[in-house]
Amino acid sequence: MDWYLAVLKKYAQFSGRARRKEYWYFVLFNILISIALVIVDSVTGTLNNETGYGLLSGIYSLAVLIPSLAVGFRRLHDTGRSAWWLLIGLIPVIGAIVLIVFMVQDSEAGDNRYGPSPKLDA
Repeated sequence: MDWYLAVLKKYAQFSGRARRKEYWYFVLFNILISIALVIVDSVTGTLNNETGYGLLSGIYSLAVLIPSLAVGFRRLHDTGRSAWWLLIGLIPVIGAIVLIVFMVQDSEAGDNRYGPSPKLDA
């Protein structure tokens, strides 16, 4: 949970680097919270079956949009890639696969052009 909160504390910090652990724990908690909110929306009757979003899950999705982008930027920076690579996710299926491969790769050792290695802070 600390990694999830750490991403939220860096709400709109698009520069720097993010470890795999920071990125994937954020993704995990984000998915779990989203599922819980969809269940609550379903029980309360605010879920729209066509879109799959309800009142609470929609508000949550909007609230974490910028932190999600920011941690994605920092994760790509950690692997030595430009954040422009996030745009490859717009290509159906192949784009998502490429992004997953990039996100699971290990960090560049030492400093890179995006900053010092976050592994040294841990």
